Amino acid sequence: MRKSHQVLLASVIGGSLLAASAGVYAQQAAAKPETLIKWRQSVFQVIGWTCGRVKLALEAAVYDKDEVIKAATALAAVSNSGIGSLFAAGTEQGKGWHDTATKPEFFAAGSKAGEIAGNLARETNELVKVANTSDVAAVKAQFGKVTATCKACHDDYRIKL
Repeated sequence: MRKSHQVLLASVIGGSLLAASAGVYAQQAAAKPETLIKWRQSVFQVIGWTCGRVKLALEAAVYDKDEVIKAATALAAVSNSGIGSLFAAGTEQGKGWHDTATKPEFFAAGSKAGEIAGNLARETNELVKVANTSDVAAVKAQFGKVTATCKACHDDYRIKL
């Protein structure tokens, strides 16, 4: 995929998320906690699926740079989309698609929770940059940093299922 196509793809994804989030943002203020939990669970399903795509591409017999770029771009778009708004007051407990797996301590963590979200955005943005190189070792190392941010949050704030 050419750089101009990547920039266009990232712009389209980012613009779409921004447009969708503008409409959704107004709805979120009035959204029921169950709805916010469903959206939150859906976002993290997409993140998990997309990380799986990167992992498979890195483990394949032949490295698929284009697949990694697409997946990294999607990860960065989602990570920068304002996920924090899905952790609104009233969503500490409840059920979306299933019971929430977020510990109540996350909601009391304040700046620590924001720091974790910022780390995810920073590391996924860097993954996009590194994915555009042909340095597979660097992509693996950066993907490790992305998954480490996931693990840091899961270790402290996710209920073990």
